[in-house]
Amino acid sequence: MVNPTKCSENQIRVRYGETDQMGVVYHGNYAQYFEIGRTEWLRELGVTYKQMEEDGVMLPVISLNVKFKKSAYYDDVIKVITKLKKMPTATIEFDYEILNSKNEILTTGNTVLAFIDINKNRPTRCPKYILDKLQD
Repeated sequence: MVNPTKCSENQIRVRYGETDQMGVVYHGNYAQYFEIGRTEWLRELGVTYKQMEEDGVMLPVISLNVKFKKSAYYDDVIKVITKLKKMPTATIEFDYEILNSKNEILTTGNTVLAFIDINKNRPTRCPKYILDKLQD
């Protein structure tokens, strides 16, 4: 069972360049918000992408799903909640919620990323040091 405390919350202020002419966040930017969420989730766990790459592991996205419920607008402060869905194997899966300042859900999403051995360019298991941190 995944530890429910392995969750990250990050606030982001929507920048002008992330919006269309109506001041609404362009749909493609939500993938970047998810990336911020999972990067910070890993950092809070004590792991960075830089560290993984130095250890010979890449973590590309292999699946991205987004459901839009309400719009975010220029200068809104949004909260990205990132949760680990299940214990990692050769993949790691995250669920996301993006909320506005009224705590209304704007967007939900899910990503699956694969652990790839940089030298072999082949899938590999989740690094043991990540699994160890998740067991603590």
